[in-house]
Amino acid sequence: MKADHQTGMLKRAATARMPTKWGMFHAIGFKREITNGIPGVETALAIIMGDLRQDAPLLRIHSQCFTGEALGSLRCDCGDQLAMALQAIADEGRGLVVYEYQEGRGIGLMAKLQAYELQDAGIDTVAANHALGFKADYRNFNLPAAIVRDLGVSRVRLLTNNQRKVYALCDAGIEVVARIPCEPAPTPYSLAYLRTKKERMGHALSLRHYGNIGSFASRAASDMFAWRGSDHSRAVNVAREF
Repeated sequence: MKADHQTGMLKRAATARMPTKWGMFHAIGFKREITNGIPGVETALAIIMGDLRQDAPLLRIHSQCFTGEALGSLRCDCGDQLAMALQAIADEGRGLVVYEYQEGRGIGLMAKLQAYELQDAGIDTVAANHALGFKADYRNFNLPAAIVRDLGVSRVRLLTNNQRKVYALCDAGIEVVARIPCEPAPTPYSLAYLRTKKERMGHALSLRHYGNIGSFASRAASDMFAWRGSDHSRAVNVAREF
C-alpha cells in the first residue's frame, strides 16, 4: 500500500539482458529507501529496448497484476495492456516499461481477492475497496517518474488510459508529447470493471469492440497506433487537456 512518505536516493540494483517473445530487452532494477513510520525499500523494474535518447520514446507505467498477468484472469485488462505495450515498443525498436509492485491499485493481492469476493456479490471495484476500508486507488507514480529522469528521458509518448499518470510525469518535469490509448477489447468478465474505471475513476476508455472474448494485444493494436497519422508535436501540458 502506498502512502505519503519520505524517500531516499534512487539506486540501480542490477542490469541484465531480458530476452522475451517480443525481442531482446534490458531490465534495470531500481530501489530507494522510504520512511513511513517504519523504514523500508520500494522497488521497480525498467524494461528497455533501444536508444531512449531519440526524440520521445514510448513509455508504459504498469502496476503489477498477478491474477491478470500470471493466471490469465479476464476480470481485468492488465495482462493485455502489458502485452500491448511490449509489442508496441518492439514494433518501434525502442521504448520502456516501468513495472511497479502495486498489486490491486496498491492494496495487495489478498485484499484484492477480498474485493473480488465483494464484487461477485454485486458491488463495483471502487465500492468494494471502500467496504474493506481502503481508498479506490493508493498508487502514486513518483517512483516511475524518478526512474524516467534517471534514464535521461525528458520527453515521452505515454501508453495509458489513466490521466493521473500523465499528470504525475508533467508535475515531475517530464514532457508528455502524446497520450496513446492502451485499451484491449473488453470481455464479458471485465466490462463492468472497465465501466467503473471510466465512470468513477476518470479513465479514458472507449469500451469499443465489446464481445471479443479473451482478446489479446494484437486484436486492439490498430486502435493503439492511430496516433501515427496525427500531429503529436505539441506537448501535452499540465492544463489537463485529456
